Amino acid sequence: MKIAVASGKGGTGKTTIATNLALVLAEEDRRVEVLDCDVEEPNCHIFLNPEIKSSWPASVLMPEIIDEHCTGCGVCADVCEYNALVVVKGSVLVFPELCHSCGACSLLCPEQAIREVTREVGVIESGTSMDISFVQGKLNIGELMSPAVIKAVKETAGDSDVAIYDSPPGTSCPVIEAVKDADFVVLATEPTPFGLNDLELAVGMVRELGLACAVVINRSDVGTGDVRDYCAREGIPVVMELPDDRRIAEAYSRGKMIIHELPEYRALFLESWRRIESLLPSGDREGGTEERET
Repeated sequence: MKIAVASGKGGTGKTTIATNLALVLAEEDRRVEVLDCDVEEPNCHIFLNPEIKSSWPASVLMPEIIDEHCTGCGVCADVCEYNALVVVKGSVLVFPELCHSCGACSLLCPEQAIREVTREVGVIESGTSMDISFVQGKLNIGELMSPAVIKAVKETAGDSDVAIYDSPPGTSCPVIEAVKDADFVVLATEPTPFGLNDLELAVGMVRELGLACAVVINRSDVGTGDVRDYCAREGIPVVMELPDDRRIAEAYSRGKMIIHELPEYRALFLESWRRIESLLPSGDREGGTEERET
């Protein structure tokens, strides 16, 4: 099963929840993968400290103009929705950073004057840590094509019992690429007005994608009760409330796992997982083989 951990914004404890859930499951003898899809700023490795065993480039296709065939007709620029091609004085200029690799220009060029070539936009790294399979993507500095790197990370998913996607923050294209095929989405939030606003956006995104979700409230004993009231109104289960414990912040700042530094929290994460598992469609639970209802 594939569980995405997402949030409407950064800094809500998303990675803390993803990594500690993964570790508590691994210690329960589940085969677990952590796929760090926050490719602009991956940080699961700080806590899991994996041994990286292999790496390879993440690439996209981009157009290359065959000058001897090009007539400068401008069809390629007209069909490009991202303004990645411009015709200037009969010559086609390509702006790689704007290209989304849709292939429309090469497909529709009447002179067959465009071929697609690969362009490296990031790197994928794979390893293991504490009986957890680990994969992360790193987007090259200055690149905009994070969905391509996220897709490459997810393509490495194996046959584990549970694959946990640590998603990028926000609700834009990279997050959608990370969560769109998940079996369940865990939304991390905080009980503040900003947290509620971003949670509402995240819930809207998840529902638009037709995905089931639950909420984890981090620093649950500060702020207001508005997040809980919202979840109750919307029928969204709250599967864990993690208190504002200074020791958690100190462990985080040292790059340590909560359930190792503060073993009393292990039961909280394990109970959270059991509640998540109880919310999964029957076909997605461990050992289930039924098709999901749509």
